[in-house]
Amino acid sequence: MSTQSFEQNTVSLSDREIQIIELVATGLTNLEISQKLEISKRTVDNHISNILTKTGTDNRVSLVRWALQWGKVCLDEVNCCILPSNDQSS
Repeated sequence: MSTQSFEQNTVSLSDREIQIIELVATGLTNLEISQKLEISKRTVDNHISNILTKTGTDNRVSLVRWALQWGKVCLDEVNCCILPSNDQSS
């Protein structure tokens, strides 16, 4: 395991930052995210900038790829952890 991979997996993100990544992953713009969360667009811009720095990503696309790779978001049931059912019959 490379040092970079280990560091990216141990990135500490706040609940709000995870929430913003989830909304970026759905395709919302910063303005749409600000309206949805009832915060200023500037605050969203700052969050996005901080998230990109923390994750070592350069743009929204690489951020979503990073989030999917490290299990930070679930997108249309991709990367979702589905618990096994208790039903043992096949």
